[in-house]
Amino acid sequence: MKKTLALALVVLMMFGVLAGCQPSTPAPSSPSPDAPPVQSDEPAPPPVDTNEPVELVVVTTYGGDDGNRQNYEAAYQAYEVATGNKVLDASDTSNEVFKAKVLTDFETGSEPDVLFYFSGVDSNPFVEAGKVVSIDEIRAEYPEYASNMKDSMLANSPADGKKYSVPVNGYWEGMFTNVKVLEAAGVAIPGADYTWDQFLADCQKIKDAGFTPVGVSLQEVPHYWFEFTIFNHGNVDNHLDMPENGTDAVAQKWAEGLADIKELYDLGYLPVNTLTATDGDTVQLVGDGEAAFLIDGSWKIGWFEQNCADHLEDFIVTYVPSKGGDRKASDVVSGLSSGYFITRKAWDDPAKRDAAVKFVMAMTTDDVVSAFGATSVTALKNGTTPPADASSLTLSALEMLKGTTGAVAAVQDNIPPEIRGVMFNDLKNVITGSKTAATLIDETLAAMNNQ
Repeated sequence: MKKTLALALVVLMMFGVLAGCQPSTPAPSSPSPDAPPVQSDEPAPPPVDTNEPVELVVVTTYGGDDGNRQNYEAAYQAYEVATGNKVLDASDTSNEVFKAKVLTDFETGSEPDVLFYFSGVDSNPFVEAGKVVSIDEIRAEYPEYASNMKDSMLANSPADGKKYSVPVNGYWEGMFTNVKVLEAAGVAIPGADYTWDQFLADCQKIKDAGFTPVGVSLQEVPHYWFEFTIFNHGNVDNHLDMPENGTDAVAQKWAEGLADIKELYDLGYLPVNTLTATDGDTVQLVGDGEAAFLIDGSWKIGWFEQNCADHLEDFIVTYVPSKGGDRKASDVVSGLSSGYFITRKAWDDPAKRDAAVKFVMAMTTDDVVSAFGATSVTALKNGTTPPADASSLTLSALEMLKGTTGAVAAVQDNIPPEIRGVMFNDLKNVITGSKTAATLIDETLAAMNNQ
């Protein structure tokens, strides 16, 4: 019932927003100067969209089991109802294969009309190729484009410093925790001062009680642990520093972080099939009460709300443990890393330009952004509006966010996607001891320098 009401509200909201964007009907011919003015109590006719319906090819990361898949479908379907246009959705789950396909589509001239994608170095190839349109260029014709957003929070492209993407919501990363598992193992709920030593002791208790301490697939998603274990050996100010070689101070910080992941693996705190399991498999362990901890992003709230609705109170979001460095446990990884791009292909097509602009505007209203995640980082001038019936998990995330003491973006986003994919795939060899962290870092830097 809640999903039906939510869809209805989004549809009504879309009608209101999009009606204001429709072109007006042509004004009647001016009367003769000698004719008396025409008085009428009849209301003016509503604006009528005289454009023919068009089909927009749209690619986003809201595919597969993404927690916001249903919100995305509701929003674009409301756009279709309001405009008569058709969205040809080709969304998929975000991973390195997906990213590679997007870049290949741009290289071969098969890019979509609108793309929801990463706004950092991942987008450099099609920005440098002139395949997407800047917000400034769009605003020259549509001044209201992204006008509900704080310009200072819209991402500057690393390629040329211009703004191209309009975000829906950003991300934070935290530790989803199954409190029922903790209770069964006699472990206290972690707080804002949670340390690595406490975490290791808790993991041992959880393991002894017959549970898996950490749900993670090092085969598919090692990047959350990569990010935080490196962060643990630095701080907010230096987390985004990149190593220059495999043995400098930054590389040493990275190596120490990878050693911490290896320690979890060697102690048996990760799933027995962590090197081969899918992300879906290991997340399900936490959802089913077989594992305790999961580092993931704000979007994962939707997954728990949809897949664990009958026992959602079993889960909270808390902080990732800190380890001896300057990072506090309450310092988080967060940012606005993705947004809607309008491609040059759609912009240069008179039949699609207007439809593409209105699509992005419809998908980035205050109400839609709030529906996608009231707990998310956003660029909205007015901020998000949490739903009156916010779930217990959402409330715990809001409580966690209130207590954050610092935030920094993900350092992995400084590595080009194709090289990052190779590095993360090779991470398993460091964890199992068949390759040193220094060698992995040197190989990654060499690949970046040879681009």
